[in-house]
Amino acid sequence: MKEARLYEKLGDGRVKCFLCPQYCSISPGKRGICAVRENREGVLYTLVYGKVAARNVDPIEKKPLFHFYPGSRSYSIATVGCNFRCMHCQNSGISQYPKEHPDIPGENMTPEQVVQEAERLGCTSISYTYTEPTIFLEFAYECARLAHQRGIRNVFVSNGYTSPDAARLIAPYLDANNIDLKGNDAFYRKIVGAKLQPVLDTIRLMKELGVWVEVTTLIIPDHNDSDEFLTFAAEFLKSVDPAIPWHVTQYYPTFKLIDKPRTPLSTLRRAREIGVKTGLKYVYEGNVPGEGGENTWCPSCRALLIERRGVQLTSLRMRDGKCLQCGAPIDGRGMP
Repeated sequence: MKEARLYEKLGDGRVKCFLCPQYCSISPGKRGICAVRENREGVLYTLVYGKVAARNVDPIEKKPLFHFYPGSRSYSIATVGCNFRCMHCQNSGISQYPKEHPDIPGENMTPEQVVQEAERLGCTSISYTYTEPTIFLEFAYECARLAHQRGIRNVFVSNGYTSPDAARLIAPYLDANNIDLKGNDAFYRKIVGAKLQPVLDTIRLMKELGVWVEVTTLIIPDHNDSDEFLTFAAEFLKSVDPAIPWHVTQYYPTFKLIDKPRTPLSTLRRAREIGVKTGLKYVYEGNVPGEGGENTWCPSCRALLIERRGVQLTSLRMRDGKCLQCGAPIDGRGMP
């Protein structure tokens, strides 16, 4: 255990957590919504510091990040826990585990060991992913600070439910953040157990803080596939920065949301068309490898720049971050 950051004592032994926009008020002996921060005699502790429940080496495109060191590898780690209760969570076995069990599983690792593993495996970055990294911020922060000193980049794959205080704390060491924009406010309240506005605020704030941001929307039939929502999402992203890559991805039935079919390819195409028509420079179709929606095209001359099949790069037609055909610079970090 380690004392948590970003909380205050309220009196009567209660504490208020400011890590995420749930802003839990926690009584002694109780945990917050994430189920990994516990009030013990008026002191808030994180129960997951150094408790790595999953780790792997992934292509950076799997995050998905398409404009951040394309083709590189990312050492990916997670602890158990989440501040959401998404009914369609693909990693529910670890994200929801502490809400259903009293123990906190995980392999004990220090920040030094995490960074050493990333170096040993030749990874360009460390991704804090699989579950919501905000809920293990204390550990991610120490890893990211050390990685930053060693020249290794840091990535969040996040639901965006990060408080402004937490965002400002991690941002100096955070290089990229793929943030989910899941649906309208009704979707968040019904399917997720949260609200939309804090996610929008996080997307905007991360950009303002200089973090490279990409956004993912998992499109679920009859839940968030309306033209109204997709247009809203595209227009919001354009208002922040039209160069934000938007990944519209295919849903498949999982966890507690199994009454809907896979997202039709035609829906993804419609979403992409809405994004492009709205004025977004880079819109991608995800989870449908081989259909062409994963490729990067020059927004100036429409030349094919990066060809992908799933998360694998198959061809590259760029140099020094510019289009080979017209010389236009392509937005991103570490672009080839």
